[in-house]
Amino acid sequence: QLISLFPLLSVYGYQAYKHYHDGASLFIHPPKAEYSTAENILHILRPDSQFTPLEAKLLDTALILHMEHGGGNNSTFTTHLVSSSGTDTYSVIAASLGSLKGPKHGGANIKVVRMFEDMKENLSDWSDEEEISRYLRALLHAVYSLSDPRARIFRSFVEKLSAEKGYEKEFALYDAVSRLAPKIIADERQIYKGVSPNVDFYSGFAYSMLGLPVELYTPIFAIARIAGWSAHRLEEVAINGKIMRPAYKNIGEHKEYIPMEK
Repeated sequence: QLISLFPLLSVYGYQAYKHYHDGASLFIHPPKAEYSTAENILHILRPDSQFTPLEAKLLDTALILHMEHGGGNNSTFTTHLVSSSGTDTYSVIAASLGSLKGPKHGGANIKVVRMFEDMKENLSDWSDEEEISRYLRALLHAVYSLSDPRARIFRSFVEKLSAEKGYEKEFALYDAVSRLAPKIIADERQIYKGVSPNVDFYSGFAYSMLGLPVELYTPIFAIARIAGWSAHRLEEVAINGKIMRPAYKNIGEHKEYIPMEK
């Protein structure tokens, strides 16, 4: 139920916000049963409900790639942790959403978009790799990991949509940064195993080409990740193990107790 409702809650919530907060026109398109989740998001978000097959395919791919990934993440661990207390599903997902809302977790692609907006304003030649390198040395961003196969998959769809939308120049800039930044980061931080851009590097650019508002970037992440959270929630409930109580140890300097009157 939550998996099916998240797209509607997110987009309808955004439409209501734009109407009551910004005074924009309020329109509500009912979802279509024959549409995929990605198609319905574009259908109910856009005033004319129109979208191309490639737009829907790219968003569908983004949802699949953001659904879950190996190695664990903060919000999924939150799902396990809170589930282990025996609380209800809605409380668990509320906690997971609170985790995802954090800018260090669900807001990475927004930071990338803002970085590129600043880059485009400050670079005199988007094709000058020396100038791009100087910019990157001054502003390194944590959207790189040792390996992220999701980024390689997503890149091909982003490239196709950039050609369809006339954003080839922007894609070329993203492509240049994806090649130059790993070398600079490895050099500056003395990382010798190599780094590569993760999926958040491309997702913000993809969403901007789709005309998705920035306010929906993190909710779209949640629309995808609710499937992963649900799977982990079911696993935790099925195991019915002990409550998780992470151990911690104070490593601060011991201090003598001082009475309040002193």
